[in-house]
Amino acid sequence: MPPVRRVGLISLHTSPLDQPGTGDGGGLNVYVREVARRMAARGVAVDVFTRRTDPAQPGTVALAPGADVHHLDAGPAAPVAKEDLAAHLCAFELALAAHPRLADLGVLHAHYWLSGWVGRRIARRTGVPLVQTFHTLAALKNATLAPGDRPEGALRLAVEAEVACAADQVLVLTCGEARLFHSSYGLSGARLTVVPAGVDLDLFRPDPAGRRADPPELLFAGRLQPLKGPDVAVRTLAAVRRHRPDVRLRIVGGASGRVGGAAEANLRRLADDLGVAEAVTLEPALPQAELADRMRRAAVLLAPSRSETFGLVALEAQACGTPVVAARVPGLEVVVRDGGVLVDGHDPTDHAAAVLGLVDDPDRTTAVRAAALETAAASSWERTVDRLLDAYGAVQRAARIAAADRAPAAAAAAALAARDA
Repeated sequence: MPPVRRVGLISLHTSPLDQPGTGDGGGLNVYVREVARRMAARGVAVDVFTRRTDPAQPGTVALAPGADVHHLDAGPAAPVAKEDLAAHLCAFELALAAHPRLADLGVLHAHYWLSGWVGRRIARRTGVPLVQTFHTLAALKNATLAPGDRPEGALRLAVEAEVACAADQVLVLTCGEARLFHSSYGLSGARLTVVPAGVDLDLFRPDPAGRRADPPELLFAGRLQPLKGPDVAVRTLAAVRRHRPDVRLRIVGGASGRVGGAAEANLRRLADDLGVAEAVTLEPALPQAELADRMRRAAVLLAPSRSETFGLVALEAQACGTPVVAARVPGLEVVVRDGGVLVDGHDPTDHAAAVLGLVDDPDRTTAVRAAALETAAASSWERTVDRLLDAYGAVQRAARIAAADRAPAAAAAAALAARDA
């Protein structure tokens, strides 16, 4: 029997039904969707609570048998910039507090700081244990800002500290993230659990025939925002083509943040200025099955992010047997390892040298692909769910013990109040 019968996942700012790679959709969406589906398959009922962004969205949508997505009214039934959602947190809290499924939840698991603000208050109302995953931290993002990117504000910084200290358990994606929480907020190891994200090994898998694009194609997949470094990918292509003029670049992803639709135009302008426009293909964000196909065809996946908590796209590429050239940042360093090349900094010349070291050396590429597949094979979503359910069971047991410890004092207080009445 599962350690918890029903769990509520709060994903306020983005829904597991949304397309990853555009808007606010990314690895968090994939994480919530995949763990919800797999927990439900194990007999754990899952309720995902997200904000309604379209009047036509029904109140509840079945994500999978046993896993439902609930659209709550908080602010306009329309897309709202993530930076503006703080104004609608109270409305979301009230909608969640009134939801009929809330009474049956054994654990609340909030994703991202906005959801954490709501989760902390709901946990206080109900006594339901709160588990928190931040996915990204403002302090880390502000320390690694891309040129032209805006720092996160004081509100987010304050809320992340409050939620981290209030949650019954904070789940982190890497050991490096755990060290950051310990140094920043003084969290002990007992309140931190490392639960890495996983990869769908049935979907992301190598081509049995080993077919690749010809001429060689580099792939960038992710939101078109400065943090992810799509500009570095274009500059890397230009540097690569000075030695291998046949190499091309495919960029798969949609606009994100306040830059909006200008992101694609800016990348096209950059490619034109660098003289590589004819070698760059831009595609919108794709369903995962199509993205996996692009990964299988690519010679190398480029992951030049300025900051990553966990490089999910890099893990997916490795599951397809595709080497990764990534910036040496904590969330990529822990994922890539021998399945690619880690590059210090974001100098396109250095990233290009790493690409050429793979494209021009078939024997090395074969060895790196084998290591990539080995890394991915140890990173299934089923392992992620194993760790999640262990964490949920632990916070439930701790909550029961705390309630039992409080019971005598509560009974004594009630008896004293009755005597004095």
